[in-house]
This record gives sequence, C-alpha cells and structure tokens, in this order.
Amino acid sequence: MTDKKVLSEVGSFCPNENCEFYALIDTGNIQKFGFTRQGRQRYRCKECQETFSENRGTLFYRRRVAASEILQSLALLAKGSSMNAIKTSKGYKHETIGSWLAEAARHAQEVETVLVQEYGVGASEIDGLWSFVQHKGQKKGG
Repeated sequence: MTDKKVLSEVGSFCPNENCEFYALIDTGNIQKFGFTRQGRQRYRCKECQETFSENRGTLFYRRRVAASEILQSLALLAKGSSMNAIKTSKGYKHETIGSWLAEAARHAQEVETVLVQEYGVGASEIDGLWSFVQHKGQKKGG
C-alpha cells in the first residue's frame, strides 16, 4: 500500500493554471531555477516555462518584510494590541498590517499553528483575532 500525499510542497507541482501539468505532483517537470534577490529558492516548469518562488501561495508571497515580523505583528494583534500600538511600535502603516491580516485569514490554519506553537498565542486569542478580521471585513466606510 502506498501513502497518498495530502499536502504537497512548493516545487513539486506547477502552479500555472494554463499548464498541462498544473497541480500534478512530482511529474518531473519542475526544476530548481536559482534564487530571488532575497535568497528564496526559485523553480521553473519545464513544460510552460513559468517561474515561481518557494513562498508563492503563502502569506509571505511578495512581501518585503521578514516573515517573523509579520507573524510577530499578527501575534500582537491576537494578544490584544491595537493596530495603532503596532503601528507606533513597529512603524508599519495600518494598510500594511490590514493586508497581512486579510492574507492571514486566507491561510488561517497554517497561521494559527505558527502563532500557537512559536508565539504562545492561546485559543481564545486566536478566536479574537479571527473575530477582529471578520469585523474589519464588515466595516463600512473608511
């Protein structure tokens, strides 16, 4: 009996929806293709020639801030800090923190795991964070 892969890693499939090999895991069409300026591994599909980085499809994709800074800011929000407090202490704009929060909501399970394991955020704080996200999404006006 063979083990079925439930989750795949970036670099084991082509993320290009127009590619013949789109989302097919371990077909041999993906090769390492150097590094980004930030030192992240790049990959290329031999079939469609699409290139992509190791963090494509994650909360950190195309972010110019270290992953640890983003996660620390989210942890502070979860523990009850206001966006104003994070803006003052870390120097990020409200819009930037809000975009991290919105993207984190799309990757909720992974973000929760990291916040709980590495930043000591409790379950009730996680619930508060997602309630905050939901409230921000329903807010009318500016």
